[in-house]
Amino acid sequence: MRDIRICVFGDSFVAGVGDPKALGWVGRVAARTPPSTGVDLTVYPLGVRRQTMEDVVLRLPMECAPRFAQGDEGRIVIAAGVNDAHQGVEPERTAAALEFGLASMDVSTLVIGPPPVGDDAMLTRLATLDAALAELCQRRELPYVSTYGALANRDAWREARADDGIHPNQTGYGLLAYVILHDAWYRWLGVTPPDTPVHPRPTP
Repeated sequence: MRDIRICVFGDSFVAGVGDPKALGWVGRVAARTPPSTGVDLTVYPLGVRRQTMEDVVLRLPMECAPRFAQGDEGRIVIAAGVNDAHQGVEPERTAAALEFGLASMDVSTLVIGPPPVGDDAMLTRLATLDAALAELCQRRELPYVSTYGALANRDAWREARADDGIHPNQTGYGLLAYVILHDAWYRWLGVTPPDTPVHPRPTP
């Protein structure tokens, strides 16, 4: 049994804001990685509301150190970018911040791109940012999950909004978890998915 500690860094989407069950996508992904997969998994959701990529990557070394101290295998997930797009940060600057953060950590890393949220202008900025982050990860040979590409055209995602109109509700976080699990999660961990499948939610 592999003792794996995973620090998941990001913003309010990592914190699960808007989910009445308070699980977010992180809790759902962790729940779908049971001991039957061969890992004893500890997942630390380290999301901070309104943080940009620059804010997030500065936290990596200090917050990982105590959480990795007792484990056999430490890994990190970086999932940020929505606030960058909201604040009008240039995609190149966000990508540069991610690259800086990656250089500060010598552990296996999974990068998850920002999901499609907001008005048309916001969606355009997120699409451009998604492409920039994907290019960086491809160049560095890192696994990247484009949640934007997977969800932008799904009616179920657009309708799965919390009361604030931006964050996902319970259904939305379930969709995010499904994309992350089936796009890269199990492959990144090097495990076989559990026998009971995760069924995608129907698209109206």
